[in-house]
Amino acid sequence: MSRRRRTHPLNPLLHFAALGVAFVFFMFPFAWMLLSSFKTQAQIMSMPPQGLFKGSLKNYVEVFQGQEFGWFIINSFIVAASATLAGLLLGLPAAYSIARYKQAGIGFAILVARIVPGITFLIPWFILFTRLHMVDTLPALVLAHMLVTMPFIVWVMVPFFEAIPGDLIEAARVDGCTEQYAFARIVLPISGPGIITGSILAFVFSWNNFMFAVILTGAHTKTLPVAIFNFISYSEINWGSMMAAAVIITLPVLVLTLVAQKYIVRGLTAGAVKG
Repeated sequence: MSRRRRTHPLNPLLHFAALGVAFVFFMFPFAWMLLSSFKTQAQIMSMPPQGLFKGSLKNYVEVFQGQEFGWFIINSFIVAASATLAGLLLGLPAAYSIARYKQAGIGFAILVARIVPGITFLIPWFILFTRLHMVDTLPALVLAHMLVTMPFIVWVMVPFFEAIPGDLIEAARVDGCTEQYAFARIVLPISGPGIITGSILAFVFSWNNFMFAVILTGAHTKTLPVAIFNFISYSEINWGSMMAAAVIITLPVLVLTLVAQKYIVRGLTAGAVKG
């Protein structure tokens, strides 16, 4: 006769208390940013902070009318989507090759490229793009962002491809499939959660990247992180407009993450189990 495991009555309370503390800790900055986006400069700077205040959409109007934020959103989307797509086109075959043929050296080189600070590549990129007359162009920024997206996609997908039984590929080869056909028609479809996870996270990292954009872009190719930086001047910081712009840049990736969170969780855990 098996014994039932008895749960201490305090355990659920401690569990929910810990969740509540974590929720407040992570959501407080976003809530502060959202509320500040509806405040005036005086309300934001007042001490103690005002809990009750008369909100205004003036900051959002200033962001879109005075800063041409619509163009910056388009630029950010083009760059992030293109860098993610290019990272998938190059990263998926690379990850499959590393996993299938145990190419640890190539995998380590890609990992080093991901670990090394991006500023290490920034000066060579700037010199190269200057000589090619590509500074202040979106293709230059896409190529630079591939240093962020492609290594990440590779290292998300390698565990997925390693978890696929080799017998499955060999059976496809026996049936007459080429390696490329087996990769496209068998390996990729069953690796969907990993591809979705890598794509979403790579898109978010590219969307939020500031360092490459601040050097390689100009007036016509600014992305959202650089546009937010414009609210900092020599004499003051326009906190209200900056908070409104921060909300605008945060909401798309927040909604995307919430909608696809089940795929992200599944993708980050599925590749950890082999067999």
